Amino acid sequence: MTEMIAAEPALAERLAVRLGADPAVQRLAAEVMDAARSGAPIVTTGCGTSEHAAIVIAGLLDDALRSAGISDPRAASAQAFELAGRPPASGVVIGVSHEGGTAATNEALRRSRDGGAATALITVSGGSPGAALVQTVIATGEQDQSWCHTVGYLSPIVAGAALATAGRDERLDPAAVRAVVDAADDRPAAEEIAHALQPCRRLMVVGSGLDYAAARELALKVEEGVHLPAVAHHLETIRHGHLAAADDRTGLVLLLTDGADRGEVVVERALAVLRSAAALGMPAAAILGADLGDDVPADLTPAGRLAVASSSRLPRTVSVALGVVRPLQLVAERLARGRGINPDPIGRDDPRQAAAADA
Repeated sequence: MTEMIAAEPALAERLAVRLGADPAVQRLAAEVMDAARSGAPIVTTGCGTSEHAAIVIAGLLDDALRSAGISDPRAASAQAFELAGRPPASGVVIGVSHEGGTAATNEALRRSRDGGAATALITVSGGSPGAALVQTVIATGEQDQSWCHTVGYLSPIVAGAALATAGRDERLDPAAVRAVVDAADDRPAAEEIAHALQPCRRLMVVGSGLDYAAARELALKVEEGVHLPAVAHHLETIRHGHLAAADDRTGLVLLLTDGADRGEVVVERALAVLRSAAALGMPAAAILGADLGDDVPADLTPAGRLAVASSSRLPRTVSVALGVVRPLQLVAERLARGRGINPDPIGRDDPRQAAAADA
């Protein structure tokens, strides 16, 4: 996991270069645009880390389609198991599966294809099982070496960014992609957050918009890589009863990178959550957009904070989606280090966990 995180800036740049010249990206972008213009659904899907990436991709596509003048595009994400039960009969379904072997995702793609939707898969290789089920494959080309996926989360987001940029009749800037991913390498700040959260018995992770997808991914990384109970909450939902179970041994991580264009209400909701955490004595940390840091008083994040840079050479949603990836991964990786846990086998070096996975 450590090596994969370190490899991400260069990998993201290589992938942006490859996908910028990939005809499959252009074809799929055209299909997405045609579906949006006709009012047909555009659905992204996956499981686990791939589902979280699919949620981000849906957000990137929605933003790109609105920028193209389509006022109400039907771009959304759906969990693969649920989508298989009610596949669309038209439009475009885009699956995300790192190795292309996830049964629920492949079944959702098969049923969507058979039902009349155009199907595509973002996966590591065109030779994967899922690739045989779809009309279009976007291959990311480089396989994650840890089961606690990091590259497996970043790669499909880069692919989604290339797809969304193609929908704007532009090409993704590989140097800008690398710069945004590289700028998020604040290991001392991640170490500080991990140290402050080490005594916690569980974590609550909070976000809204694209940040909610990132919050879900961080909660997953903490549970599978650190073996610490964690749950992601929507920014509004957390204050509707969930804090009743929180105390000073419950850590909080707030993600606020996707708020600048969504109005003051998002920032105010975030501040309210942090004030609630302070009242409960919860150690709270934040992953903040660099342009939002001054809006959040330092005393509300006693467990530390990480800044997410942005680039004027990328659409803002693309910049945010890429910039938050390494900070959340670094927090999880440093928590695992502090607890003396190897995150790579996601617990399956324990015979009971291996049996549970096979049950």
